[in-house]
Amino acid sequence: MNPIYLIFGVIILFVLAFVVIYNGLVTLRNGVKNAWSQIDVQLKRRYDLIPNLVETVKGYATHEKGVFEEITKARANAMNAQGAGNKAAAENMLSGALKSLFAVAEAYPDLKASTNFMQLQEELSGTESKIAYSRQFYNDSVMAYNIRIQQIPYNLIAGMFGFAQEEQFKTEGVEREAVKVKF
Repeated sequence: MNPIYLIFGVIILFVLAFVVIYNGLVTLRNGVKNAWSQIDVQLKRRYDLIPNLVETVKGYATHEKGVFEEITKARANAMNAQGAGNKAAAENMLSGALKSLFAVAEAYPDLKASTNFMQLQEELSGTESKIAYSRQFYNDSVMAYNIRIQQIPYNLIAGMFGFAQEEQFKTEGVEREAVKVKF
């Protein structure tokens, strides 16, 4: 066999391996971006529900101004946060503010019986479940991507083309505690 064919075959093999590895990394990186976008979609839905929920509660609890201001501020901070770490911290603050709102609602039996409030609370609960699922999916995607860019020979190509590790979406200590909301 001619040595030129052997050398040409080895070069083609390396080129094919490079293309497969690079395309795999691109696929994983885009999967992480897509998972982050799914979190954003659910958070947008949450942000859209919150003003309606606040307005419903305001009708019953006009003297709870501090709670409403806290939710408005936390919502604005969460909407403007960038990056997984900052977004997670802002979302944790918003979750805490929402707990305060539900605690206020507990003191108003007419509010708890309101159909509008019950529908909004149910929609928000469903959205919270979707956010939790989206966060889990994001973290799973980040884990698969981060593992891949650390493995040999992927790490060589990842380093050459700037594939950097992504940050997991983490919750703060308070967020890890069980939520106790009664209606």
